[in-house]
Amino acid sequence: MPNKTQKVKISDYLIEKIQAASADHVFGVPGDFIISWMSQVEKSSLRLITTSDEQGAGFAADSYARLRGFGVVAVTYGVGGLKLANSTAQAYAEESPVLVISGAPGVRERHLHPMLHHKVKAYDSQLRVFQELTCAQATLTDPNTACSEIDRVINAIIKTNRPGYIELPRDIEGLEVDRPAPVKHTQNIGETHTDEAALEELLSDTTKLLQRAKKPIIVLGIQLVRFGLVEPIIRMAESLNIPMATTTLSKSAISEMHPNFIGVYAGRMSNQLVSDTVENSDCVMMLGVLMSDMDMGIYTAHIDPKKILHVTRERLAIGRHLFEHIQTHDFIDQLTKIELSPKEAGAFIPFSAMKKPFVGKDADKITNATLFARLGECLDESCAVIADPGDALFGGIDLPIKSSINFISSAFYASLGFAVPAAIGASFADPSLRPIVLVGDGAFQMTGMEISVAVRYGLNPIIIVLNNDGYLTERLILEGQYNDITPWNYAGITTMLNAGYSAKITTNKQFTEELLAAKNRTECFTLLEVILDRLDCSDALKRLGEQLNKIVTN
Repeated sequence: MPNKTQKVKISDYLIEKIQAASADHVFGVPGDFIISWMSQVEKSSLRLITTSDEQGAGFAADSYARLRGFGVVAVTYGVGGLKLANSTAQAYAEESPVLVISGAPGVRERHLHPMLHHKVKAYDSQLRVFQELTCAQATLTDPNTACSEIDRVINAIIKTNRPGYIELPRDIEGLEVDRPAPVKHTQNIGETHTDEAALEELLSDTTKLLQRAKKPIIVLGIQLVRFGLVEPIIRMAESLNIPMATTTLSKSAISEMHPNFIGVYAGRMSNQLVSDTVENSDCVMMLGVLMSDMDMGIYTAHIDPKKILHVTRERLAIGRHLFEHIQTHDFIDQLTKIELSPKEAGAFIPFSAMKKPFVGKDADKITNATLFARLGECLDESCAVIADPGDALFGGIDLPIKSSINFISSAFYASLGFAVPAAIGASFADPSLRPIVLVGDGAFQMTGMEISVAVRYGLNPIIIVLNNDGYLTERLILEGQYNDITPWNYAGITTMLNAGYSAKITTNKQFTEELLAAKNRTECFTLLEVILDRLDCSDALKRLGEQLNKIVTN
């Protein structure tokens, strides 16, 4: 419970506010500018999880935030903070609420010692970097305003679902200050107030669009997920018998066994039945969808703009008609109250009724296609698939995900190396979930050694390394020696760590047997190294490579 006395240490106040924002863990790497605050964390009811590398801590905090609604990463100044630039950029781009805490040189010693270690150019250089990567920033150099600045940054993170940054000078954190008045953290999207006339006009036009539509469809976007607006849209789709799809970034926004779910839409990278259903619709409701090149299949999406209702916190539009000064949650609330007759039954084929992919013969050499087909047969609600960019992600587009929390990926920012450390964060965010990591061999070489963190904390992820001898996505874009990597004996990692279980997979039967055995092996991590042909990939990745090749070579 928070200390109710009038005075509070700044370090303790920050810990209180982290707990109030729903986080029970802090991820990080120690260093001399942050270690004193980390010591206070260890004495609190927060749990400190230290990783092998700062970027790994950032990715772990990101996945934790996606499941829990708030994540925290703490590092030292300069060499630690700047290593978080990439993971924080991803959290900003994909709207994940992560608080970045960087220890910093003391206010007094900055004047006495202008050449302190880890300094780059000026003492505010790191702050200025994070001004580009976060929704709010504060450097707590004034103890009188430190607590209110903590409140401001955390409230901004919760409101926007984007990362924020706090810099904590080491001679400030231990000071006692007056406890400020309580601040209520609120979450909303967009403008402070809705223009009622504009909202009424948008609802009228939307109603007319839906009344005329014979084949409407709802595409659930990532912003609906981040702001907790999926459930009312699902109820609307059920009452009006409207099919629903997701984008790659919002995959698992809904249980994919839902009778109204038709699949993941990613332009021509998706299943043709899904892309045809979306693109032939006469009313495409893009709700919370970020119109990125990745979500739209690298410019392969072909939807008549006049048919699109596009709703995000930045843009509300029907066709090219923009509506301003409307809060998204106000529109969603009113949208779900529109009274219309249900659409014709049998107008779409649900994902759950689609033909199952071919799993291959047991004795045959495993392929990309049979790997994902067999993985899909083994998934249940206890599994959380965490997919790295590349075919780990695109091959998994049609995996049958049973729950809205069972798939995590960096499907827009697409930072290689996300998945293994993300499994660490997911394990702590929801211990009931068993992470199944899909990662390419190249990406594993970037951050795969965070698996040692799983050993230290007794975690049991199942890691599937797709070993196709290099950077396959880049090979499909433009081949060259730059796509080669040094071969590793990935299955040999258990010998080095003296922990876990591993196997090298070459056949379909072996994969199924080892995966089922891994699900029953709960006491340690499992690593399955799957040997694939050099150019064996999903149809989705093949189409992606073709599109990007045209862009790169023209």
